Amino acid sequence: MPLTSLRTLDLNLLKVFDVVMSERSLTRAAQQLALTQPAVSNALRRLREALDDELLVRKGRKLEPTPRGQALWPAVRDTLQRLQAALAPDTFTPASANTTFVLTMADATAAELMPALVQLIAMQAPDISLRVVPLTTRDPRHLLDEGLADLAIGNFPAAMADLTARAQSGETVAFLHHRLFTGDYVCVMRRGHPLAQGPLTLDRYCAARHMLVSFSGRAFGFIDEAVAALGRTRRVVLTVNQFFTAGKVVASSDLLTVLPRHFVNVTGFADQLVLRELPFTAPPIHVDALWHLRHDNSSSHAWLRAQVAALATQAFPP
Repeated sequence: MPLTSLRTLDLNLLKVFDVVMSERSLTRAAQQLALTQPAVSNALRRLREALDDELLVRKGRKLEPTPRGQALWPAVRDTLQRLQAALAPDTFTPASANTTFVLTMADATAAELMPALVQLIAMQAPDISLRVVPLTTRDPRHLLDEGLADLAIGNFPAAMADLTARAQSGETVAFLHHRLFTGDYVCVMRRGHPLAQGPLTLDRYCAARHMLVSFSGRAFGFIDEAVAALGRTRRVVLTVNQFFTAGKVVASSDLLTVLPRHFVNVTGFADQLVLRELPFTAPPIHVDALWHLRHDNSSSHAWLRAQVAALATQAFPP
């Protein structure tokens, strides 16, 4: 869009575009903006004509952005939030707030962070509610984009690599992140397991029967990739979608599994388990907090992120 067109562009259209992008629904956008649906449709039409792009197109029951719309939104959102902050600063008082936050994380991460976070909320912000929903993917960006979660916490290697690559190329990205802590994986088995004694060689490891924690149910994960890089395979006979379940199963079977080292101590049955170092190099666990750009300048969301980061630092000092 030529710079001169800003002279005639109604900036209210950008506010409508921002809300429609956030809601992906004309009806919900109209409710949030306190406008009629025809008024929202008309505003979106005018912006489409001004920018010579559809911006959003209907796919089934949802509106999906065009490449131009997706690229434009982060800049529009950031500009509107900065303007809002300058005109009417967003203030958040934990003691009197009654906000509800939706977090998504795996059970291993929740077991580490949620007890302390609940205590902190009870003391500092007693009317705030937290909803923790299961993490069923290694790339939660669609959950954040669709408003199904406010904050995702976990190990998202592919998503982090993609965001880093996009940022390095100068592309505007719609997600931000913060490293909470780094850990490692260990091989876990029951006490008395035949492999609990003696060297855990690659041959012995690959000959065993294995259980995999898989959010998708696919019986092939990053451990299998590491083994395959050595020209070997292992037999996965069971997949589960929770680390806690995996720990309980190995405690009463001859299966092996791989768990985050830090998780074992909070299971409540660590005395039933034996931890062995993996006989190969596995990628580290980078636990990140990931959120959508639209929440970055919100003082309430910033407060929540700060509490999570502080608790993670306490639990896992650098």
